[in-house]
Amino acid sequence: MKITAFLSLALLVSSLALVAKDLPFGRKPNVILMITDDQGYGPIGKHGNPWIKTPNLDMLHGQSTRFERFLVSPTCSPTRAALMSGRHPMKNGITHTILERERMALSTVTLPQVLSKAGYVSGIFGKWHLGDEEAYQPHKRGFDEAFIHGAGGIGQAYKCSCADAPGNKYFNPTIRHNGSFVKTEGYCTDLFFTAGMGWIKKVKDEGKPFFAYITTNAPHGPFIAPPKNTKRFTDLGFDAKTAGFYGMIENIDENMGRLMSKLDEWDLSKDTILIFMSDNGSVGGMVREGAKLGTSKDGKPMLGFNAGMKGSKGSPYEGGVRVPFFVRWPGKFGADKAVERICAHIDLLPTLADIAGIEKLPEGQVEGRSLVPLLKNSKAKWKDRHLFTQVARWRTGSEPTDHMWKGFAVRNARYRLVGNSLYDMKKDPNQTTDIAEKHPEVVKSMRAAYEKFWQETRPLMVNEKAPMSPTRPYHVLHAKQLKEGGIPPWNAPKL
Repeated sequence: MKITAFLSLALLVSSLALVAKDLPFGRKPNVILMITDDQGYGPIGKHGNPWIKTPNLDMLHGQSTRFERFLVSPTCSPTRAALMSGRHPMKNGITHTILERERMALSTVTLPQVLSKAGYVSGIFGKWHLGDEEAYQPHKRGFDEAFIHGAGGIGQAYKCSCADAPGNKYFNPTIRHNGSFVKTEGYCTDLFFTAGMGWIKKVKDEGKPFFAYITTNAPHGPFIAPPKNTKRFTDLGFDAKTAGFYGMIENIDENMGRLMSKLDEWDLSKDTILIFMSDNGSVGGMVREGAKLGTSKDGKPMLGFNAGMKGSKGSPYEGGVRVPFFVRWPGKFGADKAVERICAHIDLLPTLADIAGIEKLPEGQVEGRSLVPLLKNSKAKWKDRHLFTQVARWRTGSEPTDHMWKGFAVRNARYRLVGNSLYDMKKDPNQTTDIAEKHPEVVKSMRAAYEKFWQETRPLMVNEKAPMSPTRPYHVLHAKQLKEGGIPPWNAPKL
């Protein structure tokens, strides 16, 4: 019996060692993905912004491996679909942010569904924006916990299914919590962080790794921040709109500080990958390079800042799609390391799956690649590839192929092609000089790559002829709950 027990123990140890060997960093970490809405790259202190103070993000900047050429989509739903799927958003049927074209195809296997194979539990807190109809909701797509608003922004409503709970504001919003509405008290960003941290505190002792997706509505317009966060900017001389935008970002920074402090307090930092990013470039005039935003009280002009980049949200230029991507795992990932290789939103799913030891990914779906080699060595060899951008806001009902050569871009390690203009991103990162006439062979090659991509993608645009919903699901469900029992208050977790 003793020999049998010994052999059983030996086999168990051997099995565990084999599992550990398959994990590139020796164990499965928890994962927190924190994504802001419309912040972009420029509004961070460490990125050179002259107005915003972000001490906590600056600290995270120094603690992280930073991907300095991390590219997403020009608008929000497409980026979120790419993160959830590991493939280009249009291959998930997403070509817009409204009009039933923001719904992620039901055939798509999501990131939390993939992570569940490795024993992960998943929670989302904030913005989903991949379909408000019931079948598309996150609690139906692999998330064990869902605390979200509807549509693409708090209070938004359109002539389609995309609509938040009626009458919602940034303060005291009605939130859908695991399929039922609750009434909250407080500012939206504070609430999403509190809900996320409360869930983390709850699941941390259950013995399973977790994936927490904290996804703020801020700093999406309308630009409303707590008065304490806007005052500094109005005192500087900024208008209310700009003060709101910057104030929202400083409030996000405060909440990042809360989160990192709690991870330390709960002894989770060493076991948790913390990722910070944004969903697309910054918005408009507030960040447009050199745009005059006002005059300070000492008479100096206050200018927009976009880290020297051309383009903002909704643009196929670098400024529309380049975002911060900070990745921290103390003791595992290098601190204050910069990765200069071009990487993208489609790479997140295969990266996390790789780290979790998941070998089999959804067949025929994932086209991104694992970032593990770059997390181990920031200068690792990295095969060049084409990454594709499409501002796909064509009129519903029109043939997408008629619009394929409008609002598109192709990017590789050296060049960005936007329409017929070519830019050398190594020599001219601000995209000031069109070199297409000097390199017609590059233009030809990149356009051919885009045409091939389009031929692969067009059959997967499943929402193009979807009829507009006659109802707004959140409005219908909200009215039904009001009638049947009312909207209870949300009991915020004690942290």
